[in-house]
Amino acid sequence: MLRLRSSVAHHRAEEFGTLLRDLEGVRRIVRQAETETSEESYVFVADVEPAVADRLIDEIHALGLGVEDYVLSKVDVIAPQHRHQHGDFGSDGFAWIEVIGQARANSRPLARYLALINVAAVIAALGVITSSSILIVGAMAVSPDLLPICATAVGIVSRRYGLAQRAFTTLVLGLGLVVVTAMVLSALLNWAGLLPDGFAVEQSSLSTLAHTDYSTVLIALAAGVAAMLSFETRASAAVGVAISVTTIPASAYLGVALGGGGIEHALGAAVVLAINVSLLIVSATLTLAVQRWLPNRSGAPI
Repeated sequence: MLRLRSSVAHHRAEEFGTLLRDLEGVRRIVRQAETETSEESYVFVADVEPAVADRLIDEIHALGLGVEDYVLSKVDVIAPQHRHQHGDFGSDGFAWIEVIGQARANSRPLARYLALINVAAVIAALGVITSSSILIVGAMAVSPDLLPICATAVGIVSRRYGLAQRAFTTLVLGLGLVVVTAMVLSALLNWAGLLPDGFAVEQSSLSTLAHTDYSTVLIALAAGVAAMLSFETRASAAVGVAISVTTIPASAYLGVALGGGGIEHALGAAVVLAINVSLLIVSATLTLAVQRWLPNRSGAPI
């Protein structure tokens, strides 16, 4: 369920109220005078089903109201569960405006994103060096790379190519940071004599990260579907672990190969990484495109 809160000038209050009342899927409309401003205006509050949110925003903009005049937020419905899970629209409906908002928020390389990706790089590099699958899983749990991957797909499907470019740049920057951090860390450990005796990256139990086969393609495609579906809900933190299996380990292996000796094995890891990232974006994009296409086929609003 979404909650709309909007401030409207008095001469547009009747028109705005009519818009809300006439739009199916907008319920429990409340209008009250705004007392915190010197100008006469009214505040409208209404519950909005996700499936009609995009149409509502278009109608609001058509009235000449700007983004500073309203707030659309998500509300967790506690009760009654049956109505909101099985109603005409459903609280889990596809709200395109919500997905766009999340994509914009995650398309830039914020400091927290860079910090988390760097921590993931250190953990994953040590996992490759010590052949520890537990450390690799830990690195995948920390990595936030799911967010720019999905933001790239959203930008492509919505034809907001500036958004897609920003998100893809953020993704490349993050994975590049993983490679550089792993390379520097392994080089420093090698220089200090702290690498295991006779260390060779190709002898690591994770050497499969540098080889491509049919499973590489299938895993990346499946991960892309899961990534987009989780991005639309609040399950991205949990599903992100599964998504990162296709990105963080290969990036760390590439960095360790470059910094710890074994440059000749770096190419294989680079190819695996490039294939995985490409297929993730393709799969996520197709998943989102199908979701937008299905409502059009059924005649429901998107």
